[in-house]
Amino acid sequence: MLTLQNYKALKKRICLWSSPRNISTALMYSFAQRSDTQVVDEPLYGHYLRVTGADHPGRDEIISSMESDGEKVISDIILGGFDSDVLFMKQMTHHLVEIDRSFLSEVQNVLLIRDPKRIISSYHQVISSVNMNGIGVKMQYELFNELNARSIGVTVIDSGEILRDPGRALQMLCESVGIEFQEEMLSWNAGPRPEDGIWAKHWYSNVHQTTGFAGGEINSREVPEQLRDLYEECLIYYRELFNHSLRV
Repeated sequence: MLTLQNYKALKKRICLWSSPRNISTALMYSFAQRSDTQVVDEPLYGHYLRVTGADHPGRDEIISSMESDGEKVISDIILGGFDSDVLFMKQMTHHLVEIDRSFLSEVQNVLLIRDPKRIISSYHQVISSVNMNGIGVKMQYELFNELNARSIGVTVIDSGEILRDPGRALQMLCESVGIEFQEEMLSWNAGPRPEDGIWAKHWYSNVHQTTGFAGGEINSREVPEQLRDLYEECLIYYRELFNHSLRV
């Protein structure tokens, strides 16, 4: 007999832990095309802005528009009820501050990594003050080690691999989290999407022009000279994570 506990076990809660200026929004759009999936855009963003005081575009509007108590976000959204078979939550790794991380054992964790040269040069176009805490690369490395130390499964995937061969990369990702790949994941309609967070107007202009995963990396800007040391440090953590990532 299918009990409530068994039913809940059949459902998938996927947390995508990304760095900023990655293809996380495109990946959220991809999962939104699935027939069995509900997506949530950065549920811990308000919490992050509230507890850190980070000066992001639209800060006050973001905090006032969503639940900004991280523990309530965890209980009501991340571990709350949902109607679909799959709940896909796009998350920023650096949002994991001043929060009880015990919930990580109750979700499926995916780390989305990217060449830090591309992260830093892109992030610098929106936020003038770029630091390690803001871009989350070191936190991704630390989260990877924490999950392994707690014997919690984690999948690592690089955005470059997805852009190189979207179909194969998404098939591998779906297999890793225990769901069937659906061809619909490969395309979506251009323009703003209903799943967008209220901050989309500040960050999503480029992805709103897409209808699928572009072939190859398109950001070729160089790292500003004053951020070279940050890049070199990030590169150490990135390379370690890439060694554990899925390869197409």
